[in-house]
Amino acid sequence: MKSRRKAAGIVSLAVMGSRVLGLVRELVFAAMFGAGKYLDSFLAAFQIPNLLRDLFAEGALSTAFTTTFTKTLEKEGTAPAWRLASLLFTALILIMGAICLVGIAASPLLVQVTNFGFHQVPGKFELTVSLTRILFPFIMMVSLAAVVMGILNARMIFGLPASASTVFNIVSIVAGVGLACVFDPQKDWLHPDFTEKALYGVSVGVLLGGMAQLGMQLPSLWRLGYHFQWTLDFSDPRLRRVWALAWPSMIAGSAVQVNVLINGMFASEIDGARSWLNCAFRLMQFPIGVFGVAIATVTLPAVARHHARAELASVGKTIEEALRLAFFLTVPATVGLMVLAPDIIGLIYQHGKFTAWDTGQTAAALRVYAIGLSGYAAIKVLAPCFYALDRPRTPLMVSLAGIGLNLVMNLILVKVYHMGHVGLALTTGCLALVNFIQLAVYLRRDIAYGSAGMWLRYGGAIALAAVACGGAAWGAREVLGGYQHPGLIWEVVTLGLAIGAGGVAYLVAATMLGIDETRFLLAKLRRFTE
Repeated sequence: MKSRRKAAGIVSLAVMGSRVLGLVRELVFAAMFGAGKYLDSFLAAFQIPNLLRDLFAEGALSTAFTTTFTKTLEKEGTAPAWRLASLLFTALILIMGAICLVGIAASPLLVQVTNFGFHQVPGKFELTVSLTRILFPFIMMVSLAAVVMGILNARMIFGLPASASTVFNIVSIVAGVGLACVFDPQKDWLHPDFTEKALYGVSVGVLLGGMAQLGMQLPSLWRLGYHFQWTLDFSDPRLRRVWALAWPSMIAGSAVQVNVLINGMFASEIDGARSWLNCAFRLMQFPIGVFGVAIATVTLPAVARHHARAELASVGKTIEEALRLAFFLTVPATVGLMVLAPDIIGLIYQHGKFTAWDTGQTAAALRVYAIGLSGYAAIKVLAPCFYALDRPRTPLMVSLAGIGLNLVMNLILVKVYHMGHVGLALTTGCLALVNFIQLAVYLRRDIAYGSAGMWLRYGGAIALAAVACGGAAWGAREVLGGYQHPGLIWEVVTLGLAIGAGGVAYLVAATMLGIDETRFLLAKLRRFTE
């Protein structure tokens, strides 16, 4: 248990760095272009290859490969596992290459289907098509990077692959901004006015970031003794096992992506909505990545190994520990985002062309997105476990059921109650909670991961501690907000003290309530300060 928590901590730190730089990337682009035609077009163009990345690379295929590779390594040894890696690399190069070519050719149709509302703004549709064609090869690079990450994780190397996204963000920012200035030189660098020419530079910078994300992991793979060999054999039983696990997950993942596309269709009819929703969800992704993804990353190989050895009790204990840690970290984050949303958005994004109006609209979306934060993190933990347990159809059925619920809720909240982009965010948050509950119920039929009484007591204790967290953060913000010290430094100090007050109050309350995870966290903090 301690080794998994330590590994989760390493991954959390690496992912935290990535998420921070991801925020920097988003705020830089938001300041350059503002919420509207240009940023909407870039986000819509990047969404299409990004959805395919989530579906093929960092979703179904990555999970299926990590599970199969781990079991092959455990039962058969290194040589068969390396052969499986070469088989998958070869197949991905061919498949993703074909998808890129088709996607580039079909970009006008793809943008028409997913963003028909862009025709309302002159030139917005055509710009999105051009950017989509530039960004489509991104899926090839991140697909290969995800397989390398799966191999390294299976060999218990977590920190470096988790840092790959940090490299992507650094290169995207530096190369994107640099090329934007080359493609669209400014007369007044103190008050730049970037046009769509700069977007082409930003898009090329993102492609270079994808190449760096793959390249920085390769030396570690070679040091493990792996050497790629072009091997094409779709009849190989291990590769077929990967596809057998991946296809149900791909269909399930496609259901999730259908929900994202549906939300995008509604958002395309509101100029600026894509930008507001993206900036808000970027802040949601920070705790999801730091906590949910990090915990899931180290949980999946452990579950796969225990299942391969028929140690079902250990599987249940692993899942229980992962879920407890996920809730312990994400529930106070939810409360903090709800209480401090305007302050956080204003400090991070309200620069350049991103106005106070944009801050208000983004903060409103963030507050309702946060409803589903713990659900998202728990899904990151639970969903891969079904593949490690050879039950890939369960997440599939849950995701397919979510399509109908998503569409109905969007129609009601957006078209009937006219809640606009806030209604779309609320649907997303609620759907995450519903999906988590479904997965938890289905998994419990086969695996015992804590009694109902334990979870009720734990949930009640976490909720009480989170109330203390929110109250302290709100009180600190109100007190400090009464002092008139305009300027960026005072905003940083005010927000930092409010977050700090909330964090201290949460830890004190959690300690008084006897929550076990507090002792682990405090021990880590003591070692860090020694």
